[in-house]
Amino acid sequence: MELLLFRLNGRQLYGINVFKVKEIIPCPRLTNLPHHTPEVRGVAHVRDGTISVVDLGMAIRQPAMQKPETHFVIVTEYNRRTQGFLVREVDRIVNIDWEEVHPPPSGSGKDSFLTAITQLDNQLIEIIDVEKIIASVDPFAQTVSSEILTDEIKQIAPQFHILLVDDSSVARHQVEKNLSETGVKFTSLTNGRQALEFLQNMSAEGKKVSDEFLMIISDIEMPEMDGYTLTRHIKQDPKLTNLTVLLHSSLSGIFNESMVKKVGANYFLAKYDADELAKVVIHEIKAAAGLKHS
Repeated sequence: MELLLFRLNGRQLYGINVFKVKEIIPCPRLTNLPHHTPEVRGVAHVRDGTISVVDLGMAIRQPAMQKPETHFVIVTEYNRRTQGFLVREVDRIVNIDWEEVHPPPSGSGKDSFLTAITQLDNQLIEIIDVEKIIASVDPFAQTVSSEILTDEIKQIAPQFHILLVDDSSVARHQVEKNLSETGVKFTSLTNGRQALEFLQNMSAEGKKVSDEFLMIISDIEMPEMDGYTLTRHIKQDPKLTNLTVLLHSSLSGIFNESMVKKVGANYFLAKYDADELAKVVIHEIKAAAGLKHS
């Protein structure tokens, strides 16, 4: 995992995944937008498009950054959308082993905007849950289209069970909502290590895991163990290898497609399209139930 490190109002270092960063630019001229949340400092023309610029300090409940024209904008792509984050300064890019990335302290609370923490040179790095920030300043909610959810699927879906693995509470709740719309049952966990131990314990109890779960839907970026490593362990374990794995991530691009094939995942979907996700789930339901695919 490569992290881009940056600072906001103080000396604390924060990080986001480099693969989500398109470019870093001096803050361009911002045009104010009416009816936007205060965290959105304005819109900027970047190359051939217009993006919203979010004051990342304000978004995590810090004071607004003064004189934005003296700061920097990190242009990112999350969930198929491009946005900019205003930061005071960019520090550097570092390589971090996923095993060195840990969940935030339990005392940080449900309102925390951290998705993980790590240490570098004895300094704490706080990794920001960007999906939660985007949802707070530009909320979106998708439902599964009614034409996809046939009565036949709604009747048989409750007999199937899906394991969902995602460290972001916002992303997890969105997937849970859409799975609930299909009627399928689900169990939610928050990182790859937790999921692997859960599956291995189930297998040790003598259960055939592929009979217990229709499929696994897993995020890629997670503390303790990422989705690639989780998938690789599943596919290399003779007792788990038949599990269908869908990797579901706000990361996109050729790199991910290559890694998905390398670790043996059955599907990859970029977040977030409710209908795309539902179509894969329904395809697996039909296959398990012996129904014809439309």
